[in-house]
Amino acid sequence: MKRIIRLKLNGRDREDAVSDNALLIDYLRETAAATSVKQGCDGGECGACTVLIDGQARPACITLAATCDGRAVETVEGLARDGRLSALQRAFHERLGVQCGFCTPGMIMAAEGLLRDNARPDEAAIRQALAGNLCRCTGYVKIIEAVQAAAEAQS
Repeated sequence: MKRIIRLKLNGRDREDAVSDNALLIDYLRETAAATSVKQGCDGGECGACTVLIDGQARPACITLAATCDGRAVETVEGLARDGRLSALQRAFHERLGVQCGFCTPGMIMAAEGLLRDNARPDEAAIRQALAGNLCRCTGYVKIIEAVQAAAEAQS
């Protein structure tokens, strides 16, 4: 069965038909062309597909698209404003929090959710917020430094 969902994706209203069993990751990548959302584990364990749903970090690979009806969904594509990177995106770039880049959109969205709830997180809070996101390249030190730098830049 299909249904019509209405949601706000990166600040813009959308209305699309989706299958009842369509996953949010498939809807975002295939219908909405939000290709920053990466498919990693297919089980909610790696964090590569992390998006914000009503401001809360959630894995898109285990979320049904239909459950987002009437909600706000944000991907990394929605963070830049007027062609300018957000403070968090800029910090990841400047602090070398990116290597291969596969995990980066999910890391940034998990960190964005944290910074919206806690503008001045300590290292333990950052580690906790990023605990569901795996990176095989950086060793996490530069990622944590990037989140700390973004928090400082925003305060």
